[in-house]
Formats: sequence, C-alpha cells, structure tokens
Amino acid sequence: MSVQAFGQWLYTTPAAAAIRETVWVIPTVQAIHILSIAVLVGSALVSNLRLAGVFAADEAPTTIIRRYLPWMWCALAVLLLTGLLLIVAEPGRTLNNAVFWTKMALVLFAFVLTLVFQKPLLNRQSADNGPDRSTMTKSAAWLSLGLWLAVIFCGRFIAYT
Repeated sequence: MSVQAFGQWLYTTPAAAAIRETVWVIPTVQAIHILSIAVLVGSALVSNLRLAGVFAADEAPTTIIRRYLPWMWCALAVLLLTGLLLIVAEPGRTLNNAVFWTKMALVLFAFVLTLVFQKPLLNRQSADNGPDRSTMTKSAAWLSLGLWLAVIFCGRFIAYT
C-alpha cells in the first residue's frame, strides 16, 4: 500500500472524521502541540546552552540536565501524540508532504543526539561535572539547538507546501 493510498484510507476512517467534524478538537490539539514544542525547545535551549558553556556556568551540567531532560521527554511524548492526532485528521496534508518527512527526520536526529550527549550525563558523578566541556559536546549542543529550530521552521512550513 502506498503512502497516498494509506492517507486516503485513513482520511475515511471514523476516527479521522470525528476529529475533523468536532469543531474544537483540531484547534485544541494544535494549541497543545505548539505549547509542547515551546516546552521542548525551551528545555533544549537551557540544556544545550549549558553544555556549550554559555549559560549557567556556575551549575554542573548534570544538575541542568537532570532538571530539564524529563521536561523534554514529556514534551516529546505529547508532541508525538498530538502530531499523530493531526495526521489522522488530515493525512493528505502531512503524509504526502516532503517538509513533514524532513521534520520527522530532524526530530529523530535531535532525539538521538540528545540521547547520545545528554543522557550519559545523568549517570556521571558530581566530580565529573567540571566546567570544561569537550569540543565535541559543545558542537553537539549547538547542532541540537539548530535541529530543534529547524523542526520549528519545518512545522510552520508544512501548511504552506
């Protein structure tokens, strides 16, 4: 089954019709989706700026990561759920859109990058949290920020492509 055929089938399901026909559902889901991206990107901003050595240099990276990483995971879960609802409601708008698939690839890449560079910090001892960060970690922090910003831009441009 092609993506287009799957999208057409999904559009005709009772769940998709219920989401589309209930006046308040799509605006509510979109609002929650946008608030979740704000939480995710805000948490990523603080965490990555700390890893880059730009922000909260007086606190150990582990402290910042422990504080904000759970917010990132919760926001990502909400984003995936609300995004899935939006796809079910209007599959033709997303599943056939190259910008949507670019956004999904960027989210996956940013997610993996976060796992690789932030999650291990949760297991380190406080003595290992000095202000010196490797060039690789700093570069990954800036790359992560760039990826999340690209996700936002792609999300906005889905409506225009």
